[in-house]
Amino acid sequence: MTQAYLNYVNGEWKDSEDHIEIFNPANGESLGTVPAMSHADVDYVMASAKNAFPAWRALSYAERAKYLEKAADILYRDAEKIGSTLSKEIAKGLKSAIGEVTRTAEIVDYTAKVGVTMDGEVMEGGNFDPASKNRIAVVRREPVGLVLAISPFNYPVNLAGSKIAPALMGGNVVAFKPPTQGSISGLLLAKAFAESGLPAGVFNTITGRGRVIGDYIVEHPAVNFINFTGSSAVGKNIGKLAGMRPIMLELGGKDAAIVLEDADLDLAAKNIVAGAFGYSGQRCTAVKRVLVMDSVADELVGKVTDLVKGLTVGMPEDNADITPLINTKSADYVQGLIEEAKEKGAKPLFDFKREGNLLYPMVFDNVTTDMRLAWEEPFGPVLPFIRVKSVEEAVEIANKSEYGLQSSVFTRNFPRAFGIAEKLEVGTVHINNKTQRGPDNFPFLGVKDSGAGVQGVKYSIQAMTKVKSVVYAIDEM
Repeated sequence: MTQAYLNYVNGEWKDSEDHIEIFNPANGESLGTVPAMSHADVDYVMASAKNAFPAWRALSYAERAKYLEKAADILYRDAEKIGSTLSKEIAKGLKSAIGEVTRTAEIVDYTAKVGVTMDGEVMEGGNFDPASKNRIAVVRREPVGLVLAISPFNYPVNLAGSKIAPALMGGNVVAFKPPTQGSISGLLLAKAFAESGLPAGVFNTITGRGRVIGDYIVEHPAVNFINFTGSSAVGKNIGKLAGMRPIMLELGGKDAAIVLEDADLDLAAKNIVAGAFGYSGQRCTAVKRVLVMDSVADELVGKVTDLVKGLTVGMPEDNADITPLINTKSADYVQGLIEEAKEKGAKPLFDFKREGNLLYPMVFDNVTTDMRLAWEEPFGPVLPFIRVKSVEEAVEIANKSEYGLQSSVFTRNFPRAFGIAEKLEVGTVHINNKTQRGPDNFPFLGVKDSGAGVQGVKYSIQAMTKVKSVVYAIDEM
């Protein structure tokens, strides 16, 4: 019998009149149903959160930290159970799925530790203006209120935890909307927070059809802050709907790996393959194009091709490197990019092979800038090589992208690498390493169409709190 999962609202597990059935994208197996919330259901979530806010914000950082520490312990305990479901729901390798839950536990625990160090400050006016020497400002951070946290299908637990924990630590209440494909995993994450003993209404979940409640939850007047990870198209729409309310957006990318003549090509090849094909390329921080100096292109392409030949292709339960994409629409889109590149003269280094949503890894040499594969984000296992004749040309191509998430630079000349990093229009540049998220204490951000705001545990807490300054004058003796 299909299991019916429920939403966690105001301290209770609640159903809705309508439901959505969730299927395993790898084999079509039914995994269960989740509630399809109505507008009225959403209104109840928002009202419950607002009612819980005053008491939660009144707690100290140390008191809030205890709940997060308990939730982290539960996630560690249940990592294999949640990871098993996660693996089936989004066709992610079992080992990687369990690792995602463990990393989420680490983020939640670390957030508790960082949160208790979030001190305010006292400022003296005389340091700026001698005439104001008797004025003192007490500066502190206050919660913004109700945070709407929306996570994506590719990391439905990890990229939920990285939103929820800092929001709660900052004294906010949370309404969490997991992706439809990833809802069950999101509700299992919610179970850990529920078991931690959080007061009713502090943390709530919302599942439902995007066409029914998507815009409604974003525009809802009760929401004070929107924290979203997903496509750039949806992110732009959220930005329009948010109005004057603060947002944090983690969106798409077209991350470039720039490989110079003096690079360690074995190191570069290893990182490029790991960065491009991890979770079948379904990562915003995946290496999505290689800009390589023509003089070393043949050698690098050969090394990358040899490594790709060693990747395993199969089902998530077998811990294959390449697993089925999240749905047929995604697979069709990637295939379209591949076919267009071939038609325009790019050189495929493997025969194209597809079995349902499972696409075997593809590498293309001699990709040119008139091809869609040079610019569009595939979110699948395909890697284009673009040959360049100079660093200036590589930087120019990298910066022409509408995206600006991350880039990598491979060279033995570190001063040169830092010089290139300054010219790249991205949030993060990795030197001699693949593009990737984390460590989670580092700032994580995108520019242009890749996002808005700065994440990373400390930065996320700061983003989801607001500064208040109270100024008073000391009576002169």
